[in-house]
Amino acid sequence: MNQTPDLLDFLASAPSSYHAAHLVADRLSAAGFARQNDTDAWDASPGGHVLVRGGAVMAWWVPEDASPESGFRIIGSHTDSPGFTLKPHPDMTAAGWQQAAVEVYGGPILSSWFDRDLGFAGRIVLADGSTKRVATGAIARIPHLAIHLDRSADRSIDRQQHTQPIIGTTATSVMDAVAEAAGVDKQDIYAHNVITYDTQRAEVFGADAEFIAAGRMDNLTSVHASLIALLRAVDSGDTGKDVLVLAAFDHEEVGSASTTGAAGPILEQVMSRTAGYLGADNDGFARMIARSSCVSADAAHSVHPNYSGRHDPSHQPIIGQGPVVKVNSNQRYASNAKTVAMWEHACRAAGVPSQAFVGNNDVPCGSTIGPITATRIGVATVDVGVPLVSMHSARELAGVQDQIWFAQALEAYLINR
Repeated sequence: MNQTPDLLDFLASAPSSYHAAHLVADRLSAAGFARQNDTDAWDASPGGHVLVRGGAVMAWWVPEDASPESGFRIIGSHTDSPGFTLKPHPDMTAAGWQQAAVEVYGGPILSSWFDRDLGFAGRIVLADGSTKRVATGAIARIPHLAIHLDRSADRSIDRQQHTQPIIGTTATSVMDAVAEAAGVDKQDIYAHNVITYDTQRAEVFGADAEFIAAGRMDNLTSVHASLIALLRAVDSGDTGKDVLVLAAFDHEEVGSASTTGAAGPILEQVMSRTAGYLGADNDGFARMIARSSCVSADAAHSVHPNYSGRHDPSHQPIIGQGPVVKVNSNQRYASNAKTVAMWEHACRAAGVPSQAFVGNNDVPCGSTIGPITATRIGVATVDVGVPLVSMHSARELAGVQDQIWFAQALEAYLINR
């Protein structure tokens, strides 16, 4: 498999967290993983298993000799990205324009979403209680104001007044478009979780074709790399006795506090139910956790050539020089000396270069699922990711080789070379 074209296809097929979760599950099912439902008796028999809950997907590979003496090797990531979600009553008009009423989701770079061909994607809940995924294609645009009418327009965006997309000038309803794309009657849609996405396809570019430009690379680069790593580790037949876990959560961009977020119970439920299937009691499960580790895989910041002063002068990761381990002494990242050494071991085993990110003391540091997972589960965790420029833009920038290296390092972590 050529990893880069596969990533571009993956990004195109995952315009929302719900699409990403099902895409991962479908890929794993095609590789022989059995589908697990929350309400069914738990299955942790030898082999692969996968569970989708909303916009999150959990997968676990159980080796033949797994037992209460095993641990868990976890790669955590998240499926959601910043954007604009449709409000419950999204149809609105202003000055003869039909618009979609939206709410800001997470922390997007607002200006990057202007003057782009936008679609709406996510899930709808129908009258019979069933859910259906939907993606409309390009039907909307958030237009900039002409600079002749306001010279400060590009610096003074009002999140409520200026970010509502236009969809037409006739009596067009955004929910009509959603219903048509889903192949259902609009009256049958009782509720929705729908977000904007930039419909422009991901592209490889640059003088030496070394870059990828796309939306949602924070954090689908990590979701894709963890999927590739898990499939390769399983194919290698060299997984040892630990249970391998892919945990791709939803709602990281808004704090992870949901049933499908890292602050919720989903990962612990997968681990505890798997441990119980293997015969571990409560104390045995605690001992399994003590043998476990987690790689929190989330995009990292590359140094920006036009704003290098925003970075720590001695820690400036750059696109094309390898995946990044993220460290913060105030625990905004979960990395510590032991888990950083664990990651460095994986990189060296895979022959992959590594870089380190530490924030500038005068610049607030973001966070990830890493500290949440470490706190909630009590598992040793390291924060890593591929370096990006323009993180949270509608169209971010990553490196082709970094993504290849990242999957290789994650595979080495899973098979514990």
